Amino acid sequence: MLCYQRALAIKPDFFEAHNGVGNVFQAQGRFAEAAASYARAVSLAPRNADLWGNLASAFQGEGKVDEAIASYRMAVELRPDFATANYNLGTALFKNGELEEAAGRLEAAVRANPEYVLAHNNLGNAYKELERFEEAMACYERALALKPDSARAHYDIGCLLGDLGDCHGALKRYEMALAIQPDDAQVQFSMGLLQVMRGEFETGWRNYERRWHSHDHDTPERGFPQPPWAGEKLEAGRLLLWAEQGVGDEIMFAGLVAEAVRTGNDCILDCDPRLRSMFARSFPEVEVVSGFDATLSLEAGVAAQIPVASLPRLFRRSEAEFGRTDSPYLFADSVQRRRLRERYTDGRPVVGVAWFTRGKKTGQVRSAGLGALEPLFGVPNVRWMSLQYGDPDVLQAEINSVGAPVLVDRDIDQMKDMDGFAAQVAAMDLVITIDSSAAHLAGALGVRCWVMLPFAADWRWLGGRDDSPWYPGMRLFRQRQRGEWGPVVEKVREALAEFSQS
Repeated sequence: MLCYQRALAIKPDFFEAHNGVGNVFQAQGRFAEAAASYARAVSLAPRNADLWGNLASAFQGEGKVDEAIASYRMAVELRPDFATANYNLGTALFKNGELEEAAGRLEAAVRANPEYVLAHNNLGNAYKELERFEEAMACYERALALKPDSARAHYDIGCLLGDLGDCHGALKRYEMALAIQPDDAQVQFSMGLLQVMRGEFETGWRNYERRWHSHDHDTPERGFPQPPWAGEKLEAGRLLLWAEQGVGDEIMFAGLVAEAVRTGNDCILDCDPRLRSMFARSFPEVEVVSGFDATLSLEAGVAAQIPVASLPRLFRRSEAEFGRTDSPYLFADSVQRRRLRERYTDGRPVVGVAWFTRGKKTGQVRSAGLGALEPLFGVPNVRWMSLQYGDPDVLQAEINSVGAPVLVDRDIDQMKDMDGFAAQVAAMDLVITIDSSAAHLAGALGVRCWVMLPFAADWRWLGGRDDSPWYPGMRLFRQRQRGEWGPVVEKVREALAEFSQS
């Protein structure tokens, strides 16, 4: 650093020295200062592709995705065969959901450097998300040919096989990846999800604990200072159960709260603020809070803690243990539920419907779209209610465009007012939904619910079955071909026709 500073004192427009200062800052993780130095270098040598690549890397370190992408674009515009910049740009675009362009940039990277293993891997990932599965497999196999001990390539093949419904093949690939890299948390976590899906609960939940070290797990650990709870009756102090993941996950794992209480411990349940009223009503023996932190946990006398998603490791080690779930285990506000029921009822069965979700990773795959459900609306003797979250005007416009006889209750905000949403769901005779929070809420409230699932359904729904151990009485309708909702909707229509006449 001192040498670069001396050089700049003599020659302030020495772009190589500004770049060198940026490199030092970058190595120290001081990304904002690195970006400032690289920006100065770029201003002095704007046709230098390497400098643009360095600036983009610093922006990435700062979390400035748009600025990083723009800088990588400059780098590859100046030097189209710049393999590293094409790879980094493609990877950034992939993370941004711009899959087609990401694939194009990663293709450019492997053209520029045919032995670029990571580029082959990431190109395979882009092809997989674009459902170009044969090309994805070819990329992974090419990566393995270049680097036979690539744990990542085996892992990526495992993920692809899992998406194609070959769970056995996927597990084999995960095992091969772990043989090379035994402590890879990402592989162990993914293996755990598949094991749970296959009903191998004891080993699956053990591997699921590796989620905290996986890049696929969006929830950070909360940093509570107390030791993790192992299922014992505490000699002194209170037990903290704390939420993680999304609202649907919180609702699903809340089915195990009663078992934690039955161990004889004085429990505190920390949850999403939107769920607090309903959870307090449903678990009167538990203190329900929101926004708990390490300091508050000490003040409250907490002696042990556990995230709610870790409770299955203690209480759901076999399918038989799922039978211990209370049904229902959540309760809507009875007054609001009765008021809504009176408003909705006209002598016909009241059926709630939800058709899309904005989930970042799998929302598009899980969503059917209202138009795909059109055959259902021809079933006579049904009173349809929207359980779909979103702007009421937008929802109404979509409903009108399809010509669906679905009513929107503008007094209910299915995203922000979970207590009101629970009362609305509880007022239904039947819920028909894609994989969304509406499904979890209906299941927890004990409302009859039919869930339409994509071909590669989420791990929680297990595999090859039309019921759910999480929610007694729930019925699952699965795609048999990827992306084809028609046969699913037809089966639901047949069941609905029978239901509406019963």
